[in-house]
Amino acid sequence: MNARTPMDLAAATATELLPLLQSRAVSAREVTQALLDSIARNESKIHAWTYLDPELALRQADEADRHLAAGTGGKLCGLPVGVKDIFNTSDMPTQMGSPIFKDFTPGNDARVVHYLRMAGATMLGKTVTAEFAVHAPGPTCNPHHLSYIPGTSSSGSAAGVAAHMVPVALGTQTAGSIIRPASYCGVIGFKPSFGLVPRTAMLKTTDTLDTVGVFARNVDDAALMFDTIRVKGIDFPIAHEILNDPARQQIGDRPWRVGVLRGPRWDDAEPYAQQALTDFGRRLREVPGLEVSDVVLPESFNQAHAIHGTIYDRALAYYFKEEFAAHTLVSPVMYDIVTRGNDVSVAQYQEALKRQTALAHELDDFLNGRYDIIVDLSTGGEALQGLESVDRPDNCLIWTLCGVPTLNLPVFKGPLDLPFGAQIFSRRYNDYLLLDFARHLQANGIIGANTALPPFTA
Repeated sequence: MNARTPMDLAAATATELLPLLQSRAVSAREVTQALLDSIARNESKIHAWTYLDPELALRQADEADRHLAAGTGGKLCGLPVGVKDIFNTSDMPTQMGSPIFKDFTPGNDARVVHYLRMAGATMLGKTVTAEFAVHAPGPTCNPHHLSYIPGTSSSGSAAGVAAHMVPVALGTQTAGSIIRPASYCGVIGFKPSFGLVPRTAMLKTTDTLDTVGVFARNVDDAALMFDTIRVKGIDFPIAHEILNDPARQQIGDRPWRVGVLRGPRWDDAEPYAQQALTDFGRRLREVPGLEVSDVVLPESFNQAHAIHGTIYDRALAYYFKEEFAAHTLVSPVMYDIVTRGNDVSVAQYQEALKRQTALAHELDDFLNGRYDIIVDLSTGGEALQGLESVDRPDNCLIWTLCGVPTLNLPVFKGPLDLPFGAQIFSRRYNDYLLLDFARHLQANGIIGANTALPPFTA
């Protein structure tokens, strides 16, 4: 295994690297150096990173090697991870895509970063985010075509994973900021159920929507990351009970019940994307162990975008009132959102929260006993040209609003040969069930075991 080249190590998945690290076939320093070399080759074109300290990364790798030699390393010992730059890190700045927080170092770790460090992972660096994880884009380019958008606020994490700069990375989603970048960059993006991953010591934009998730190049890597960063134990009774309930997380001997959805934003998707999902549904009907049917949602879901918009705008107006009042170093996009939010009354906000809860319950009732998995478009097509482009409307925010787990499957190519995805979702808290379904598709060749660019060249 020592004959593996640095490029091979950079292209490897987490679940390929960890056995090599644990058996000492390669060192954590070799893996980290291979990724740093990949970043050195490609970062000037892709701009996935907002903070990188190679010496710090290598010191962490050397510490991991000492633990590996002593047999005291955690399950992720020596694995480099990219950290979206809205999570606090004790040894790196947390700048949140804003010049207001340039060089700000909080001095502590976000809970998820702490969990990763406790498992032995190396924090390779901080990845680019949109301003305050909202809409004003950062400098990141799509690694498949540099003049096309990579997605919104988790763009650096998605592009870094796609371009062999890091095997896994943290992201967040308030509307579609995990699924969309994963779709455009052609990688796995997993947004767990709302509430399963702690949000301590990270940027907050909305109390009922912000969700922590991950990017990876195969399903097993996403599952490994999720299992590391989620809450555990009897102090979290709902999660503890449901995530350990075989009736919720396994299907047993029966077939998977799968629905293919034309959601409320179907007409906004490109014709080629509509055809891709239709063809994908036919392909799924040929996969062993699946019962596939078409799905139509109740009319009430047509109101989801309006409900989300009210919650989103009012919450941002609350959390960023000081930046709004100063009216300096804030993008016009952010200023416009806060302006809209200031026009939302407390009563309107509270009513939107009630409607969010009602819609989440309605979706859960709709899925319960009827569908294990729903398949939808991740985005309305491949990435758009121009880094200032605005995304097409899609259904991502509906599933965020309802708190259900979603996962991007990198299965489609558009007319420009750029990737886009199908997203799958399940009942809230059926996260392991969703991951197992994705593994079933991976085992049947529907998605690859390594969705990396083969190999990356910009």
